[in-house]
Amino acid sequence: MIQSYVAVGDSFTEGVGDDLPDGGVRGWADFVAIGLQAASCHPVLYANLAIRGRKLGPIIDEQLEPALALGAEMLTFNGGGNDIMRPRVSIDWVVERTMDVLDRVCETETRPVILAGANPSRNLPMGRLIRKRGDLLAEAVADALGGTGVTFVDNWNDETLEDLRYWSADRLHLNALGHSRVAANVLEALGVPVPSVWGVDEVADAAPTAQRTFAYYREYVLPWVGRRLTGRSSGDGRTAKRPTLQPVSVPSP
Repeated sequence: MIQSYVAVGDSFTEGVGDDLPDGGVRGWADFVAIGLQAASCHPVLYANLAIRGRKLGPIIDEQLEPALALGAEMLTFNGGGNDIMRPRVSIDWVVERTMDVLDRVCETETRPVILAGANPSRNLPMGRLIRKRGDLLAEAVADALGGTGVTFVDNWNDETLEDLRYWSADRLHLNALGHSRVAANVLEALGVPVPSVWGVDEVADAAPTAQRTFAYYREYVLPWVGRRLTGRSSGDGRTAKRPTLQPVSVPSP
């Protein structure tokens, strides 16, 4: 059983959309850590170095080596989601860099787990372009990993996750229900039981989502466009929410 785990990535891995009352975020990686702890007879340590808004290059340059330095037994990696939403992107480059990450992790004792992000395209403006790019990326990564024996969790092609009930008000980030669904996918791929306390199948309690009204565009779309035009990021000035390995606590049912 895995006793230590570190996650790297962008807002998907940080947990944006699964907001907590104290202003922090939780997310699927936290749920995976909870699942590992619930299935273990020993304490599980968990770190999360992901920062929202990060493109693939900065994720690798800023997070990979610090994550490996922690010496965790397992590392989950997801990146490229912000890249495919930019005006220009090379899918081949994203796949190549992802495989570079895999090669580097395999030089260590840490087990790599590669994730494709969930697919938000059904509910977003310009969703058709995002879907096309995401389809190409998920397929290319799956092909590149074929025969390597590395665990690949393909959330992009999980059609259940496309339902609006799994997404937060901005329609770009998963809500708590969506994050718990991704965590279930990861744990199932690892052969670890999914804790029933999550309520993964209880869609009735999903957070309400915003309709695509003028208010929606004003609150979510226009600020996103503004950041792209000015070269800013939602992660500017942020640091990792859990930069060191810390014990996991399992919530009571």
